[in-house]
Amino acid sequence: MRCVAGSILLEDGFKDGYITYNIKNMPVLHFEKTKEQIQYEGLIIPSFVNAHTHIGDSFIRKMKIPLPKDIKSLVGPPNGLKHQLLQSTDQNTIRQGMHLAIDEMRTCGTSVFLDFRENGIKGSSLLLRSAEPVTVRPLIFGRPTSILYDEKELLELFKIVDGIGLSSISDWNQDHLELVVSLAKKNNIPIAFHASESKREDIETLLSYDPFFLVHMTQATKQDLRTVAEETIPIVVCPRSNNFFDLTPPLRQMKEQQVQLLLGTDNAMLHSPCILDEIKFVLELFPDIFTLEELLIMATYGPRKVLNLKDGIPGANFPSSFVVLEPGSLQIISTTVGS
Repeated sequence: MRCVAGSILLEDGFKDGYITYNIKNMPVLHFEKTKEQIQYEGLIIPSFVNAHTHIGDSFIRKMKIPLPKDIKSLVGPPNGLKHQLLQSTDQNTIRQGMHLAIDEMRTCGTSVFLDFRENGIKGSSLLLRSAEPVTVRPLIFGRPTSILYDEKELLELFKIVDGIGLSSISDWNQDHLELVVSLAKKNNIPIAFHASESKREDIETLLSYDPFFLVHMTQATKQDLRTVAEETIPIVVCPRSNNFFDLTPPLRQMKEQQVQLLLGTDNAMLHSPCILDEIKFVLELFPDIFTLEELLIMATYGPRKVLNLKDGIPGANFPSSFVVLEPGSLQIISTTVGS
């Protein structure tokens, strides 16, 4: 019988134990000393959930071209370099880039990722087809092709996406944005925003759109963060992406204000969408803010609760797919994602 032993990450922290498999090949948790022959030993972590990606731009990483470090010039819709390349590149190349990013996530133990997908129905459909042969599950927060309200396109988009993921409210005409939000609410489609990334945006305006969650909030004030925490709206932080643009998320204030934080890797054109690399980055640059345990929970149990994922072992909250890490180095010893 297979047996994996070590410190198992539960919702309230690590606990020594081991995992075996029953006759149906389903993992079973144990919290006593094992007499089984141990196959792997280390930190046993639920498979990761990457709470914010843009894997449609993964193909750009292979192009090895200089990328502007200005947000508007690189990723701002509709004319940022990223959007120009998405429009001018053939679909097969974009799809190959998606396959690369999904495979990178599988290899590093990610079982679910939430993608803000550009290019309307065509873009979301392409991601659906790209993810079909693999075991890493996408949650697609699609985006209309234009910042102008198009009810027909949105209704078609709602049929294939899990939510709507929009750029900054600053990119939109308020009347058009209100129509998008209203239609999404009528159809029970959650909506999320990039928020206060390169400049502060009014928190009351943001919250008036009833966001499912917000991404970045690098320019948020202490009061903004307190308000978001009081409204129990999660914030997804992507420190490596922020660092590329010479931005720093106010992680200490976010923690002090008790904001529910999740981790994402953001643009796949900048780096690998490996959430473990994001965790290592935070530990290196902000060593006195979060413990390893806190960061791991932000990338495992936290997003599962927000997204209401049902992937636990029967009778336990521990997910049925997991990762074994080497203590200290955090190198992956084994992962059951895709096995």
